[in-house]
Amino acid sequence: MAAIPVYPWRLAPEGLATLRQLRAAGLRPGGQDVAAQLERPRRKGRPPLVAYLYRVDQAKPVRPMTPAKRAALERANTARRTCPTCGRDAGYVIPAALGMCTPCAFPDDQAAAA
Repeated sequence: MAAIPVYPWRLAPEGLATLRQLRAAGLRPGGQDVAAQLERPRRKGRPPLVAYLYRVDQAKPVRPMTPAKRAALERANTARRTCPTCGRDAGYVIPAALGMCTPCAFPDDQAAAA
């Protein structure tokens, strides 16, 4: 494997973009390998933050969302909001640390508030 070029933060040449920059432009890497990387230094001896760069000229357009994908995404997000204990839609994504909605996790706090 050949070494890839490393650029300091904000000094990447034109024609290279991060995944987020590609997505904002309506593009995706399209199977290409990483062309370079950016390194952003941090304080106190911590390792630098790394962002991988891809060539914009080889990027492909983002695939459109199909009705089946949209329905699957909607079902998945609904499942993340549904409490397994009481079965209600919590209105927010249930924290993985709790595993249930807040009223089910802390019933004493809800009774005191009422």
